[in-house]
Amino acid sequence: MPSGRTHDRITLWTLPVVAGTSHIITGNSHFTLLIAGSFLFSGLMFGPDLDIYSLQFLRWGWLRYLWLPYQKSIRHRSLFSHGPIIGTALRVLYLATWIGMLAFLTLVAHRLIAGGSELSNLALNVALDMARSVKRSLLERYPEWLSLFIGMELGAMSHYLSDWLGSAYKRFAANKQTSNKERTSASKRTAKERQGKSQKSKVKSQK
Repeated sequence: MPSGRTHDRITLWTLPVVAGTSHIITGNSHFTLLIAGSFLFSGLMFGPDLDIYSLQFLRWGWLRYLWLPYQKSIRHRSLFSHGPIIGTALRVLYLATWIGMLAFLTLVAHRLIAGGSELSNLALNVALDMARSVKRSLLERYPEWLSLFIGMELGAMSHYLSDWLGSAYKRFAANKQTSNKERTSASKRTAKERQGKSQKSKVKSQK
C-alpha cells in the first residue's frame, strides 16, 4: 500500500491531467477550477485516509480532532471510507454536520445578543432559515456543487485505486516468489533423487 508521500505525489502528478480533461469536457474555466481545486483538496487532506492517523489527518491542524469520532466509527479501508462515491459522500455529510452545528450555534448566539425572542422559538427559526438557505443554494448552484463533488471523488479515487494497485502488485510479487521457491525446492528434490539413484546404480555395478 503506498505511503502518504506517495499519495501526495500521485495527486500532484495527476492534477494537470484532471484540470486539462475538465476544461476539455466542460469548456468552462470556472468549473475547471472547482473540479481541480476540490481534487487537490481531496487528495491532500480530504481523502479516504482520514479514517486513521495519517498525513491527511494531520494537515487539519487543531481541527483534526473533529475527525476523531469519524475514525472511531469507521474501520480503516472499509466501504464507508474507501468505497467509491459512498466514502466521499459520507465525509462531505460528516464535515457539513460540524459546519452546520457551528453555524447554528453562532446564529442563535448572535440573535440572542441582538435581543431575539425566547430560545426555543429562536432556535427553531434559525434551523428553518438555515434549511431554506441550504435548499436554495443546492438548487441554484447545483452545477458548482456537482463540480466540487466530482473533484473530491476523483481525488479519493486516485487514492483508493493506487491502494488497490499497490496491494495487487504485492500479492502478485509474493505469489511469484512463492512459486519460484517451490520450483527451486522441486528442482533440488529431483536432483537429490537422481543423485541417489546414481549412487545406487554404482553400488549395484560394484557388486
